Amino acid sequence: MFSSGGRTRSGEGVRTGAPARRTTAGAARAAGVAVTGAAVLLGVLGAAPAQAASGCAGRLMKALPFSTGTTYVYKTRTHACAVTIPRRPGGRQQMSVSIQPRGGVPVSDSGRFTRLAGPVTVYALTRCVYVRGAVGAGSVASGWILC
Repeated sequence: MFSSGGRTRSGEGVRTGAPARRTTAGAARAAGVAVTGAAVLLGVLGAAPAQAASGCAGRLMKALPFSTGTTYVYKTRTHACAVTIPRRPGGRQQMSVSIQPRGGVPVSDSGRFTRLAGPVTVYALTRCVYVRGAVGAGSVASGWILC
């Protein structure tokens, strides 16, 4: 801490060279602030990775679990997005995801991936979408959703 005029930079009334003393109430208050701050950070950081890992913008609208993974469907005001995540990520395995707006053509992503298939996005302002996802032998189909 820097010293100027006998006071510390943080504004505490501690003289230079004198040991800082904290009361029990002050220590408890500082610990409470630290725990609250950590909880807020975990809450904020806990929500972000799921969306950041998916690559889709918008709000999570549907999770479609199946035996070998889960397909997630996100929606913004104008677009729908889908991504498939395996239950056991790691080694390369066959994965696919597709999303089709009603009256439109499907957009898909498939191949041998380690973490996820997609994201795939379609314009769906006032349209239902049909989503399919697969990992290995397991698969899921949503039917027409987000209508």
